[in-house]
Amino acid sequence: MNFITQEFVLFFLPVLLVGWMLRRLVGWYRAFLIIANLVFYACAGLSWVPLLLGVVVLNWGSVRLMEWCRNWGGIRRLTIALNILAHIAILGFFKYYEFLVVTATDILSRMNWPTEWLFHEKLADLVFPIGLSFFTFQGLAYSIDRFRNPDIPARSFWGVLSFISFFPSIMAGPILREKDFFPYLEAPVCSSRDFQEGFALILSGLFKKVVLATYLSEHIVSQVFDMPTTCSSWTVIVGVYAYSIQIFCDFSGYSDLAVGIGRLMGFRLPENFANPYLACSLKDFWRRWHISLSSWLRDYLYIPLGGSRRGSRAFNLLVTMLIGGLWHGSHTRFLIWGGLHGLGLAINHAFTRWLRDYVPRGSVPVLVGALMKLVAWLVTFHFVSLLWIFFRAEDMERCREIFSRIVFWGTAGEGFPVLSLYAIGVGLGLQILGKNIFHGFVEFQMRLPWPVRSIVLAALAGLILNMGPEGVLPFIYFQF
Repeated sequence: MNFITQEFVLFFLPVLLVGWMLRRLVGWYRAFLIIANLVFYACAGLSWVPLLLGVVVLNWGSVRLMEWCRNWGGIRRLTIALNILAHIAILGFFKYYEFLVVTATDILSRMNWPTEWLFHEKLADLVFPIGLSFFTFQGLAYSIDRFRNPDIPARSFWGVLSFISFFPSIMAGPILREKDFFPYLEAPVCSSRDFQEGFALILSGLFKKVVLATYLSEHIVSQVFDMPTTCSSWTVIVGVYAYSIQIFCDFSGYSDLAVGIGRLMGFRLPENFANPYLACSLKDFWRRWHISLSSWLRDYLYIPLGGSRRGSRAFNLLVTMLIGGLWHGSHTRFLIWGGLHGLGLAINHAFTRWLRDYVPRGSVPVLVGALMKLVAWLVTFHFVSLLWIFFRAEDMERCREIFSRIVFWGTAGEGFPVLSLYAIGVGLGLQILGKNIFHGFVEFQMRLPWPVRSIVLAALAGLILNMGPEGVLPFIYFQF
């Protein structure tokens, strides 16, 4: 169920009203929230509800077993290892079945071995369960945290179910930790300012998705990435910049909607984007972009691999980012995207260490430092933007065509609408002024009486929806 539909509004309004009526009765509210979560997910794909429940049972059961065997270290380690392997198997089957079959078929064919047994018609037609990558990572975080902290009591089955299936975040994040959910289940945030921030976040998400992301996708990005050879080099470059803004507005717009909806329900979900295109280094970029995923990879993969303390930091970064790329899909282009980010992070860390060792702090003139910061920002932004080509293009051949149009300059081909440049500028401007606009709007709303606030919110929401097309494209991260 898409947040930007009438169906969701008809679903959410009664959930919000009845939910607040039951808020003081924690047990009743949790039961109501579970029903709402399952109804929401069933509307997206009824056949996948058993899979969601299976992931819940797997994590609840693993934690319970580790709690019962808390003095048996070997059993606890075996339990968490099997739990992690089970999650890898679930993700691997649904995300990489086709890739593995094609690869195995190619290898066996070269050896003149039979391959018919690899292919099953019904399995080949399976649709990827929406939200799987997100709720499996959320469940794993719960289990691994309990393994690391055995003194923390395990949650009940119903508590784990309400956490993993929480409908504002189940489709595309943010990936929650326990601290982001359970404290607000029992003691919700319910101040007037929280409600106004929730509404402001929803308006922000609508504007980013309905106006900016949808316009850029329909008027230049699809044209460039579908048929790059018919476009001029200028158009291809603008299309690459446009996709950088589109994916930011699309995904951060979804996150704003999810966080805003959560805020209206009394939950303070974590920020998922913090002006990532203002980053002056790749390390800083990943502290700002898809924060819930990057912090998950750091805490549950990079640090256990050794982080910066054991083994090779460069190797650990490369492995982490390769797996991060693989998390997005089984295509070679995702591996290249993740591998290049890992390599870039390794170079970034090495350069930072060199500066710390050989350039005394305070020895660089202010003007030179400002110029270096500008260059660092330009390098980071263009590195990230160019790598989005691997993320968006359908295959490696299309990637090659796009890079070819950029490197081998040519003015022949279709142009681009001038309005797309303004849309790109607005997207970049949101990085600089977005927080000020957000807080200014909230302060303005707080000074108004409730009836006027409602009128302002309704008018702005209607204006934003009228600025967009009649049908809004699905969110990009729904496919992951």
